[in-house]
Amino acid sequence: MEERKRHIVYALILVLSLIILNSCTGQEKTEVKKLDIKAYLDLADKDTIYPTSKQIAMLKEVMPKEAFQPAPKISNRAYWKGIAETTSGKEYLAKALELLERKPEVPITDSIYRLANKDGNRGIYKPRYYRTMDRLERFILAECIENKGRFLPQIETYSKAIMSMKSWLHPNHDDENNGVLEGRRVSIDLGARKFGGVLALAENLLEDKLPKSLRDDIHVQLQKRITDSYLKSTKYLDENNKWIKSTSNWNSVCTSGTVLTTITSSESYEKRLATVGSALNSMTYYLSGFGDDGYCSEGLGYWGYGFGHYLYLAQILYDYTDGRIDLFTFNNAEKMKNVGNFPEGFEIQKKVCSPFSDGVSSISRKGSNFADVLSAEYYGAITPTEIRMEEAAEQLIAWQNPEMFQVADTSNTSQLPDHTYFNDFGMVISRGKQEVPFSIAVKAGHNAENHNHSDVGTYSLVLNDEIIAGDIGAPSYRAGSFSPDNKARSSWGHPVPMVNNTLQSNGIEFKGIITETDFSGKIDKVVMDILPAYELPTLQTLERTVTNDKSGKGTITIEDHFIATEPVSFGSAIMTLNAYEIIDENTVILTTEHQKVKAEITSEGFEFRIKDELVPVKHLREGGPAYKIGIEAKNLTEEGILRIIYTPFEE
Repeated sequence: MEERKRHIVYALILVLSLIILNSCTGQEKTEVKKLDIKAYLDLADKDTIYPTSKQIAMLKEVMPKEAFQPAPKISNRAYWKGIAETTSGKEYLAKALELLERKPEVPITDSIYRLANKDGNRGIYKPRYYRTMDRLERFILAECIENKGRFLPQIETYSKAIMSMKSWLHPNHDDENNGVLEGRRVSIDLGARKFGGVLALAENLLEDKLPKSLRDDIHVQLQKRITDSYLKSTKYLDENNKWIKSTSNWNSVCTSGTVLTTITSSESYEKRLATVGSALNSMTYYLSGFGDDGYCSEGLGYWGYGFGHYLYLAQILYDYTDGRIDLFTFNNAEKMKNVGNFPEGFEIQKKVCSPFSDGVSSISRKGSNFADVLSAEYYGAITPTEIRMEEAAEQLIAWQNPEMFQVADTSNTSQLPDHTYFNDFGMVISRGKQEVPFSIAVKAGHNAENHNHSDVGTYSLVLNDEIIAGDIGAPSYRAGSFSPDNKARSSWGHPVPMVNNTLQSNGIEFKGIITETDFSGKIDKVVMDILPAYELPTLQTLERTVTNDKSGKGTITIEDHFIATEPVSFGSAIMTLNAYEIIDENTVILTTEHQKVKAEITSEGFEFRIKDELVPVKHLREGGPAYKIGIEAKNLTEEGILRIIYTPFEE
């Protein structure tokens, strides 16, 4: 009861504070005239991200002339005392106090930066780099809550350390000649945008608690390293900030940080207009990376990271403009709703999903679930049972919208359908409904997807809550992980055909096409043409058929049919992270701690041999080691069929 009273008092304080805040900034409540985003985008220059004069004119009707105030300043003691009384405020302060005596771990020497760049070694740089940012932003908000000056010395020390760094990039994101470190150019990456946002909050919220000289230095560096770098790249796509036309998480993450920094810290109304206008144009590229059905080819982990930052961009622009700029619906409300509900549709069963591309294999992700919270609010997605935030910008939004961040008492997951078909990218989940469900996710897709693995036709086979066979997931991000020679990133490391020892090619034209589906009764059937994924002139047909017979304990069959104009070699593979035993020339038993699945292999038109080998990739995100149980034709042939029949097995 006492906690409930405190929340009521806090809510009243919050309302009064926001009224005062709006009156101070001149953002008076008037009839809301929303930006017509579709009309706005129609006025864009197709060759540049920078807004046209007509777009700028539209923005002037909806954007205030004052800079954005991300939260009440530290001098608004009524607001911050209200935060101090909440459970989350107390927890936030307690954590900051635990970290108070830690020293910043940057700047790191140029020699370590160069080594990390050369070797791709993230471990010697990234952890220290991010810990510094995380601590600084926590100290800033903790000082606002407490207002005793205890955090100010560390805030000054951390801020100066960050500004002394020649490059705010993670070394792996600099060019091979260390152009940013050497001062030949200025660029923004996933880390630099966060340095910018954190320092912008320090300059804005702490007011004269920081020395004027420090605030001036922060201001100058933010303009150079973030705002001016961004706007230069939006006018013509140079070697910096190429992510502004990307469909990957980089675009939404870097854009959100850039916008927060600029609309908070820039004194120029024109630059604030141009930055917001550029961001709107840029987000058309990011959102085009999703299917209209909401499918995210980057996988669930990057959905949370990338779409979470898109939603935080949407929220700050919504707040900044009193709802006049609405990125929650953008120019396609139905698509946005589908994107917001992607996690539920992507689940195979029992919190398991497929680790396609560089994705994760569990919908129970770690780290921030900000995307889940806002998707529940704006798109009717499932309300989370806990709140996890990683960035100060997220926490500020939560404190200013406490009703949005109320958790569900119990999980309200709905019954998953018998199948889900993301037809824009060609991805199907066929769910068994047995007592111990046996299911499969299979993907056609194309080989220019974000975090592409050249994996048209790949699949994940799931029994109960374990992935039994199929896609082995991503190599961990470390030296060599993105090399074209990394076998986990090629079709060699996936359960797909190999004809004449030829791997799948890369590019959007190298794709799979689902030509037939049948989701009737006890059997789901998907037929896909995967011939376009290969550059093989002699090959006329390469068709993969996946059948899930849900009767009994379930039987899942992968059948590949090929026709060529001349005899070819043919092979495929069972990929697994589990123990296995080759019983005979036709049978493999796959074993987990609790379950077994029998894989029976048959062929028509050729005889085959089984040849197993260790996947030569030491560090896989899903664990390891991984094994390739290769199936190779003994003879060349013009036509043939290979079947792998998976069945739950009990001795």
